[in-house]
Amino acid sequence: MCRGQSSSLNIHVTRSKYKQLTARDSPLGVPPYLRCGKWRTGWCSEGGREEQTAGIMKLNPFVTSSRRKNRKRHFNAPSHIRRKIMSSPLSKELRQKYNVRSMPIRKDDEVQVVRGHYKGQQIGKVVQVYRKKYVIYIERVQREKANGTTVHVGIHPSKVVITRLKLDKDRKKILERKAKSRADGKEKGKYKEETIEKMQE
Repeated sequence: MCRGQSSSLNIHVTRSKYKQLTARDSPLGVPPYLRCGKWRTGWCSEGGREEQTAGIMKLNPFVTSSRRKNRKRHFNAPSHIRRKIMSSPLSKELRQKYNVRSMPIRKDDEVQVVRGHYKGQQIGKVVQVYRKKYVIYIERVQREKANGTTVHVGIHPSKVVITRLKLDKDRKKILERKAKSRADGKEKGKYKEETIEKMQE
């Protein structure tokens, strides 16, 4: 395999061949001029010097798909953005009750771990939301240190399901707002009765 070649696509494209490649030859079934990608230079055995790494077309030019930039933004995110990232899905019962899929997690929510080493344990309260490390601490999810003391184990919020919400007036407003936007989204694009009547006339 040539240096800089995309291993997932298994195709070698030199700059001279780039414009000749058709949708039929393309591994993605998309013409190369519609795919985003950068030219990478490097020596290869077939004699070509430059090759193109192809990817799926990006629709919004202002949103980066660079792994480096996305990681930088994730680990340098301010606290109010981290709050949103640290959201957890609601249990089936809560989802039916509030018509909301997920919520930013907070202290005193009751959660159940559903992924990882500690999954399947009984429901416990969130003791602390530690945004700096993107983890939450749950009561009874602990381990013993070498010196005998017990410490809470950090769990990522995506690995838990919220079984009971700590509700106050602000959180109720958030739930109402999210449920309303979810209901509006389902109605979006559907014809109203008046519109159908006008079309039938």
